[in-house]
Amino acid sequence: MSVIEVTGGKPLRGEVAVVGAKNSVLKLMAASLLAVGKTTLQNVPNIVDVVIMAELLRRLGCSVQHDVENRSVTIDVPDLIEHRADYDLVRQMRASICVLGPLLARTGQAEVAMPGGDAIGSRGLDFHIAGLHQLGASVTSEHGYLVADTKGMHGASMTLDFPSVGATETLLMAAVLARGVSVIDNAAREPEIVDICSMLETMGAKITGAGTSTLEITGVESLSPTTHHTVSDRIVAGTWAVAATMTGGEITINDCHPEHLEIPLNKLSDMGAEVSSTQTSVKVSMNSRAKAQDIVTLPFPGFPTDLQPQFIALNSVSDGAAMVTENMFEARFRFVQELARLGANVKTDGHHALVRGVERLSGAPVEATDIRAGAGLVLAGLVAEGKTVIHGVEHIDRGYTNFVPDLKRLGADIERVD
Repeated sequence: MSVIEVTGGKPLRGEVAVVGAKNSVLKLMAASLLAVGKTTLQNVPNIVDVVIMAELLRRLGCSVQHDVENRSVTIDVPDLIEHRADYDLVRQMRASICVLGPLLARTGQAEVAMPGGDAIGSRGLDFHIAGLHQLGASVTSEHGYLVADTKGMHGASMTLDFPSVGATETLLMAAVLARGVSVIDNAAREPEIVDICSMLETMGAKITGAGTSTLEITGVESLSPTTHHTVSDRIVAGTWAVAATMTGGEITINDCHPEHLEIPLNKLSDMGAEVSSTQTSVKVSMNSRAKAQDIVTLPFPGFPTDLQPQFIALNSVSDGAAMVTENMFEARFRFVQELARLGANVKTDGHHALVRGVERLSGAPVEATDIRAGAGLVLAGLVAEGKTVIHGVEHIDRGYTNFVPDLKRLGADIERVD
């Protein structure tokens, strides 16, 4: 087990590059199951979840080559694949559920353990199951597994009660090989959805409406393997933007898409940061104490829930008070109990958190409970007096590539210690 030790007080300055999105690449890896042959993904982040997904695909019968140096993964999918995703892997990350749709489409059956992942609240699979039923599948829960089978998927019109990213991905990947036309209304609009649609289209899928709330999919008989460049990680880019603002530094964030972060960057500007961007980079600088700003998380294009802990950390040292409203995951505020150990003044009530900024935080040992909470605690440590020791580093490893080395290059006093 490792910990991260941070001694606060140094502004971050320099440039950093963003690689592919965790929330996209895992789904792209699952989508490779839809075509026999070698699919290559580029701009792949070197994170633990990619290693877990690669092992899951191997157990399904694929050959997987992960080239860390060149940031690529090549998946060779055989004619016949297995259909069972075991608990020991699925429990480690919720994204494993994304193999459900491809397995059903390719083999007509699937057994996928009920997923695990971050402790940020319940994330039911009702939307996945209801949509698959409409596409012609039978789905039951048996002994901790989702067991699905079909004698043939057919087109259907589906409306999601909530624009769930996971359900949109599952139904999309199931529908691309179904007979006829399928429509997903109130679909998720996240950049990661656009990314998977783009990859599927290069494989031969017929999809219209990517990036809108209505997806129309015309099923095809088969798909072909492809090479695809993973979209950059907007949450990692947002984390660096917050880090520059919190520490009173200046960071140029390269290889990103500023349009995917319009609301968070506007919030940083309202807090007093100077924000300028090009098509593929954004520069954030700060030379004063931030002004507290309210945050309300919503599905894209709203404020992303995955940046909520980082902005709570920022508000905790800002001038004034701010209300943070979490509309996505009810347990995401577990993180503030650890932030309070550093001296933050945060009171929670249901899905609201009132953050009153303090002049300074004080270093202490803390525990990361999920990926983004871990990032938020590291950012808090960067501005705390003395040393902050962050435990639960394995969570951070699931979402951030070279986090500690990049922070050191930007000037942070930080070490990873076994």
